[in-house]
Amino acid sequence: MARTKRKKKRGGLFVKLLLLMLVAGAGYYAWTWYEQRGWRPDEDVYPDQGAMIGEADGAVNFTVLKGLGANFVYLEASRGARGKDANFSRNLEAAREAGLQVGAVHLFDPCETADGQSANYVTIVPRDADLLPPAIRLSRTTEECFERVSDAAVQSELLTLVNQIEAHTEAPVVLSPSEAFEDRYRPARRLERALWLDGDMAEPDYAGRPWTVWTANSAYASDAAETPLRWLVVRP
Repeated sequence: MARTKRKKKRGGLFVKLLLLMLVAGAGYYAWTWYEQRGWRPDEDVYPDQGAMIGEADGAVNFTVLKGLGANFVYLEASRGARGKDANFSRNLEAAREAGLQVGAVHLFDPCETADGQSANYVTIVPRDADLLPPAIRLSRTTEECFERVSDAAVQSELLTLVNQIEAHTEAPVVLSPSEAFEDRYRPARRLERALWLDGDMAEPDYAGRPWTVWTANSAYASDAAETPLRWLVVRP
C-alpha cells in the first residue's frame, strides 16, 4: 500500500508539473500575441512604412493610416486569371486622397497560365507612372490544382507573367514569395527582382538575398481598420 501511495503521489506531482507547463506556455503565446498586435519597427531605423490592404480587410480609413505614420500602401488588385479585388478602385482613390503612395498586388495562381493572369491584371490596374512598382504575391503551390502542374511549368509561367506585367507598367516587379513558395520554386534565386518577404517581428532571410519590402507584422491592430492589417517597411 505504501508503494501504491508513493506512485499516486509521483503521479500527482507529474500532473501538476504538466499543468504548470501548459499554463506557462499559454501565457507565453498570449503575451506574444498581445505584443505583436501593436508592434512595428522603429521609425528611426525604418522611416518608410505602410500597409497591405485587400478586400478582406473591409473598410479602411486611409487618413487615419497616414496619421499613424504610413506613407504608402499596397492594394490587392487581381487574383489569378479571373479574381478581382472589389475594393481596389475605391481604395486607390481614397489612398491617394489621403496623400499615400500606392502600389498594386497580383496574387499569382500556379494552376493558371500567365496570359490569363496578366490580362486580368491589366483590366483593373491602370498604366500609371505614379504607381509604385507592381508586386506579385507568391503563396499558392500546385497542391490545390485540379491537374498536375510541374515545377518547371510554374517557373516558366511566372517568368512570362513578370515580363507581361512589366510591359504594361513599364516598371520592374517586386516578387513576394512566401517561405514555402521560395523553398519549392526558388523565384528569388532565379529572377533578379526586388524581394518582398514575410517575417513577423523578425527580419526574414529565407530568400538567400536581402529583402526590399518586409511584412514586419501580419496582424497589426490600429484605429485605421476594424481588422488587423499587414504592416510593411521598406529597407532604408
